[in-house]
Amino acid sequence: MRYLITAFSILLLDQWTKWLVVHNMSLYESIPVINNFFYITSHRNRGAAFGILQNKQWLFILITVVVIAFVLYYLWQLKHDRPMMSYAFSLILGGAFGNLIDRVENGEVVDFLHFQFGSYQFPIFNCADSAIVVGVIVLVIITLISPAAQNNNELTKAGDS
Repeated sequence: MRYLITAFSILLLDQWTKWLVVHNMSLYESIPVINNFFYITSHRNRGAAFGILQNKQWLFILITVVVIAFVLYYLWQLKHDRPMMSYAFSLILGGAFGNLIDRVENGEVVDFLHFQFGSYQFPIFNCADSAIVVGVIVLVIITLISPAAQNNNELTKAGDS
């Protein structure tokens, strides 16, 4: 249950921040938060990360529904066995639902977090994207650490014999 609360909290934060941008900023308006580094920029994305696959909404909706189904199934299977992995999946679930709502309702995703590093403009993203990326990073770390931890446990057990 707590994992669904985490996912729902991410969804609420994502939808609330997007609502604020849509209702308080003009499209492409940019507000500097930290000059030459971080801006709130009202932007719309009809594609995936970095603007790839523009106008393929049916594909994104299909993929998102499959991901959501997989994550819900996995959360059900994990239950309380692997809490960090469950929280990581909760972040992905909340972010996936947030962007799915945008795609179904508007045919595009509202993006607004805009970072600039010198002359390099990082692609504009949103809270849902952030949650998905953090969730995936945590899953990768858990996956990389788990075999090492399992090997250490096996060595410890072998040494105790």
